[in-house]
Amino acid sequence: MNFKFKAGSKSTNPNPSPNPNNEGGKRQSIDLGNGSDLIYIPRFLAFEESWKWFDYLNKEIPWTRPTIRVFGRSCVQVHKALPGSSFNSLLLNRYKGGNDYVGWHSDDEKLYGSTPEIASISFGCEREFFLKKKPSKVSQDSRSNGEPVNKRAKKSSSVDHHSFTLKHGSMLVMRGYTQRDWVHSVPKRAKADATRINLTFRHVI
Repeated sequence: MNFKFKAGSKSTNPNPSPNPNNEGGKRQSIDLGNGSDLIYIPRFLAFEESWKWFDYLNKEIPWTRPTIRVFGRSCVQVHKALPGSSFNSLLLNRYKGGNDYVGWHSDDEKLYGSTPEIASISFGCEREFFLKKKPSKVSQDSRSNGEPVNKRAKKSSSVDHHSFTLKHGSMLVMRGYTQRDWVHSVPKRAKADATRINLTFRHVI
């Protein structure tokens, strides 16, 4: 795919920032341990360029439920930020408001391979993204042995949970064994009253 944008009316930012060119976030690389890692780039695309993407996708894509999958090449140059990456699948999602959400899950289908790399680009309304570690076999065994809940809770650590605000024009990348060992979600939020569009890049084997 090769999208070309036409000049149009300027969109209104549903999440205004006093300094849209620098929202205080540089590229973050997080080692999740055991061969899993995550990258978050708050300003992957320029602010105005991101609104052009949002306007085009929101108006021109024939949005349906269930969501559609589009295969092909995109002019969003993800490989420039992730040298060595290879994507051949693009999934488009639109969240009309805070009641549209994605529950806890992992993208661990066999067609993505054992260590899938998944890059997600966000446009429009900011939404929270949560990541938490799957229960280990040890914790499951302890649970079956009747270990008290409060004792198990003390063993949990904040390193097993991560949260990000997916900003307009940002990119989040999950790599390594993240899909095997972690689950993620975009929860419901009553205050998220504007539209978010998400492009998710994967490699299907």
